[in-house]
Amino acid sequence: MRKANIFYNDILSGVLIETDDGEYLFQYDQKYIKEYSDQFITFTMPVRQEVYLDKRLFPFFEGLIPEGWLLDIASRNWKINRNDRMGLLLACCQNCIGAVSVQSTNSDNDE
Repeated sequence: MRKANIFYNDILSGVLIETDDGEYLFQYDQKYIKEYSDQFITFTMPVRQEVYLDKRLFPFFEGLIPEGWLLDIASRNWKINRNDRMGLLLACCQNCIGAVSVQSTNSDNDE
């Protein structure tokens, strides 16, 4: 299982998890829900209590991953398979352009 803290303008907004079964979960942070209920990270994932669950990485997070020649460089330099979308997200998206950033939680189970 791999986890990432998701920040919106340097404020912890939630946690993204890739389970050992290959499913993805996103849950907004409780403090974020209380204080920033109208400040969603994307229109497709409004702030709510319920967990978002999908068998594929959510399109919004897919969109943060580099493409083309930049993806080639990232994949080659960090030795990450282009199909390892969570690995690429964790490696490449700490300092994204825009309001959202992704930081690995560095748990013992991270790859």
